Order: sequence, then C-alpha cells, then structure tokens
Amino acid sequence: MMKRIKFSILILIIFFAAVPCIHVNAMYGHENMVQQLNQLIQNEPDLQGAIAGISIRSAASGEIIYDHQGDVRLRPASNMKLLTAAAALNVLGENYRFKTEVLSDAPLKKQTLEGNLYLKGNGDPTLLKSDFDKMAFEIKKLGIKRVKGNLVGDDSHFDSVRYSLDLPWSDETTYYGAQISALTASPTVDYNSGSVRVKVKPGTKSGDNVEVEITPKTNYLKIINQAVTVEADGKKEIKVEREHAKNTITIEGSIPEKTKAVTEWIGVWDPTRYATTLFNQSLSKQGITVSGKIKVGSVPDTANVVTNHQSMPLSELLVPFMKLSNNGHAEVLIKEIGKVVKGEGSWDKGLAVMETEVAKFGVNTKTMVIRDGSGISHVDLIPANQITQLLFAVQKEKWFSAYLHSLPMAGIPDKMVGGSLRNRMKNPSTLGKVKAKTGSISTVSSLSGYVTTKSGQTLIFSILLNNLINDENGKKIEDRLVQLLANT
Repeated sequence: MMKRIKFSILILIIFFAAVPCIHVNAMYGHENMVQQLNQLIQNEPDLQGAIAGISIRSAASGEIIYDHQGDVRLRPASNMKLLTAAAALNVLGENYRFKTEVLSDAPLKKQTLEGNLYLKGNGDPTLLKSDFDKMAFEIKKLGIKRVKGNLVGDDSHFDSVRYSLDLPWSDETTYYGAQISALTASPTVDYNSGSVRVKVKPGTKSGDNVEVEITPKTNYLKIINQAVTVEADGKKEIKVEREHAKNTITIEGSIPEKTKAVTEWIGVWDPTRYATTLFNQSLSKQGITVSGKIKVGSVPDTANVVTNHQSMPLSELLVPFMKLSNNGHAEVLIKEIGKVVKGEGSWDKGLAVMETEVAKFGVNTKTMVIRDGSGISHVDLIPANQITQLLFAVQKEKWFSAYLHSLPMAGIPDKMVGGSLRNRMKNPSTLGKVKAKTGSISTVSSLSGYVTTKSGQTLIFSILLNNLINDENGKKIEDRLVQLLANT
C-alpha cells in the first residue's frame, strides 16, 4: 500500500514538473484554456528550437493565470514601446505639446530683417511642410520680405547623437531607422519623421522612364532615375536606395504599364538641414528671400520669438506612434523625458528616466536590458511577466484611456484605429476585442495587450517569440494563442 502511495506521489511530481508553465493557484476556471495553450506551444513546428515567453494575467486582479517561461529575458521588438509610452505619459502628461519656434535678434528695416532668422526645434516629430507654410505666412504678415543674413536651424534641444546604440547599419536609410533630431520633418500624416515618401509610377508607355514623385516636394534630395516602364505582363521590381551619408536616391528596376505605384519611405541624411530647407521653401513661397545660406547653429540668448507652432497633444501623438509602431517617435520621447527630468536630451538620460518611471508600476527593471525606446535593438531584453505587470498597473492611471486608445485594434481596417493589427484576427470572437502592441525584428515576433473574452472578462497577455526561423510565422502563432484566450 505504501509503495502505491509513494508511486502515486512520484507520478504527481513528474506531472507538475513537466508542466512548469501553469500557475497552479490561478488554474481554477481556466483548465481548458491552459491545456489548449500547452498543446499549441508543444506541437507548433515553428516553435521547435525557438523560445516562447508567455504571460497571462487577470486584468481585474493582476494574478498570473498562465506563465510559460514568463521570467525569461527575451527580445521584445516593438513591445518596448509599451514601456516608452507609459514613461512618456507619466513624465510629460497626455496634454504635453512640442513647440517649434522662429526667432531673430536682428532689427527690421524697410521690410528687411538685418540679420539671421532662426528655426528652433524642440523635438516635434510631427512637423509637416504645411506647418512650415503657416509659420512663413505669419512672418509675411509682419511685413518681412527679405532676410539679409542666414537661415539657421537649431537642434540643440537634444544631443547630436543621431542613431540609437544598436541600430543595424542596414536600417540607416529606412524610415524606421531615420536619424533622430530635435528639428525634423515628416512627409505625411503617418508622421514618419526624418524621411521622404518616394512614389514610383509607370510611364506612359513601355520603354519610358518611370515617373517619380517625392513628398514633400523638395530640392534637398537628388534623384537618379534608372528604372523603366515595361509591358503589362513584365516584371514589377523596383529598388529605391539612398547613398550612405548623402541625399542621393537611386531608383532602379522595372514597373509594368498601368500598374499600381510602388511607394517607399526613405530616411534622409541630416534631418535638421532637411527641415530648415523645407522652411526656406515655405518662406520663398510667401515671397520672402533669404540672402544668406542655410546653416545649423544655435539661437543667441538675445533673440526674440517671431512666431511659433505647437504640436498636437501627446494623447493624439500616441495614435500614429503606437498604432503604426513609429520608431522615431519612440526615440524622440526617450530624449524628451531625459531633457525634461535631467536637463539632457540624450538616450543615456532618457533611458534612465524610463527605468525609474516603469519601476513605479511594479516592473522589476533589474531583470531587463534596455538599450532604446523603440525595440529595434537586438540587445533589448524583457521578461513577458514584466510586460503584463506594466499593463496591469497602468490601468489605474488617469492617462490610461489615452494609452489604451493608442493600441492597435484587431481586424479594424481604418489604419489609425486598427493600426498594425488591422489585417489580423478578423473573426467575430476577436474583431475589435483585442487591443495590443505588435512587434517584429529579424527572428522575433511579439504581441502584448488586452483581450476581452467570450465570458466578458479582460485578460492581459504578453507573447514574446524569439529565435524564429521566419518571424512572419510568429504572427500566426500569436493570433492562434490570442484566439484561445478570446474563446475562454
């Protein structure tokens, strides 16, 4: 009899040792879900040889319901932005706005400004050409028709380090790897700061060069068009590349007649000079001539504000930032919280502030490696349990509604609502019921957020998949895992 009891105890020990992912105290009522999650993880071919960190909590109590390697440090990709957004809201507040100023210390004589005009950036990543147009119009209204000196762009609000520590060199010319400056510009209302949009259309007939449209229209870049239009059944293969350390964009390849345009966003070299050049174009449009040169420098202490522009509030800026996973916004916010709290707009100071802020939400930053605000680094490491802890704790903050609103919503086609989840999880059980941040870098896919289940409860989840052969397949796995939660 005693042998049987000992044998039974041994079997139970082996069973629970083999299922380390279950948080036993929270199993009640979720046994079926736990079993299905375990089966999916164990049987999914794309997870063989990969690492999955999964954490699921009750949104009501914060209790961990399911934990599969939830304390293992993994690369979060753009799930890092969940920490950045929370820290920025906590430091800056949801009504925070970035200010861009035009200043001068020169006298105005007979419609001529007898000196320099300064454009000072303070971190706004959402400046459009239309905003420069408005500022130029305000200057025209003051009676200024000529600037005798130089047009000087001032980006000294942040340090001069343009790239985060681990940004891959291959990302340098991409919009998601664009240089970070306190004075920059965006081409469209997607607000990909520090970049231009390049649209390549077929010519009128086969053999013609393709048509190239740059937004915003600017002479800041040199375009070398080597791509051709081919017959309707020809190959559509367009390559758009910027030369390193220059603003020369080469377009190569072919596009068939009467086919849809190819659109790329390219990060510019020196966003400060880019923004200042756009402002100079706006001045010229208003009939204001700058006699001197476009330069980069600092506003003298004696200068007075001529006009200014304020950005949308942070609560609104969070929408393109989080829904479209904008890396530039993330790094600007890191530098801005460093500037506000420690007086220095740098990654070092900003990341130190972010760690301090997220620790206020019970997040154990000693278990993490944080190298940037966007998650583009392959050195960033965060445990899934720490992400769900953050997502649980921020629910009580007064700015939580803005935070939640910024998350992509499953299956909703509107880009500024569905965001990076607009083409995922469209079935009725998940459509509009999943609000979560996506993430993707080479070999990594991640998804963390909130799901409303069939039973009406809200679950918090974090899924970090690392060492994948194909990170696109990771998104299918995430969707299946979240589907199981939704059906609970």
